[in-house]
Amino acid sequence: MSINPSELLARRFPVIEHTFSQRDTQLYALGLGVGADPLDAGQLRYVYEGKDGQMLRAVPTMANVLAYPGFWAREPDTGITWQKILHAEQEIRIHTPLPASGRVTGATRITGLWDKGEGKGAFLQQTREITDAETGRLLATVVQLSLLRGDGGFGQGSSAGSPPAPHAMPEDEPDFVCNLTTPAQLALIYRLSGDLNPLHADPAVAAAAGFARPILHGMALMGVAAHAVLRTVLAYDDTHFTGMRVRFTAPALPGDTLRTEMWVRGSTVSLRTTAVERGVVVLNNARVDLT
Repeated sequence: MSINPSELLARRFPVIEHTFSQRDTQLYALGLGVGADPLDAGQLRYVYEGKDGQMLRAVPTMANVLAYPGFWAREPDTGITWQKILHAEQEIRIHTPLPASGRVTGATRITGLWDKGEGKGAFLQQTREITDAETGRLLATVVQLSLLRGDGGFGQGSSAGSPPAPHAMPEDEPDFVCNLTTPAQLALIYRLSGDLNPLHADPAVAAAAGFARPILHGMALMGVAAHAVLRTVLAYDDTHFTGMRVRFTAPALPGDTLRTEMWVRGSTVSLRTTAVERGVVVLNNARVDLT
């Protein structure tokens, strides 16, 4: 079965309701390596609730795991060759700081489909709006761009325009550099926030996919880069963090030292992340938006 672009663009998704607790928020932060320094009060605010339970903050990138619709592309009626999907970009927009616990709903829709041609694949963009279930207030918007490597050449039916252009990176020396060493079990912790793909846990599955060992989740990598900005630029004040967009360029491995270079230009922090020991750029053309 091949892609029917008009049906895919019109695909309807059930609204997902997601209740999460302070424990979930703490587990998510631990899955990014936050809390590695137990004497750092800035890190503690994301992993410790405090004496009255009011201290805890949510790392902004937690929007990625809230009311997630799951790996719907694997459903046979999509026509997508799901085994050849590559996660290309991820973007979040934070409209109001995320609560440390609550009940939210997520409404997903397909917002773009661009054919690159026969044998070249196609880009698919999906957008999820996360809303507070009690007040109806929009909390965050999550945009995911995927490369469907096995599904190009379907011809007419593509969306107008083009996929979003990559964020342009500065060419001078970075203003800040932050090294964060990830523990070897990081992917095993992060998967407990909802992404149970065995690629990140099972050595046999990783080997079948061509990797020597399980790799780190892309959105965990995004969270580690966000942590670098929170730590280095914002002194752990997430109230100024209003958005983030990243382009995945290579897999990161649990245990990598991740070096994030940052260029601050007004309300935009451009960033690039490298796995130091392997000399591989794993995130590029990335930015964080500030107030």
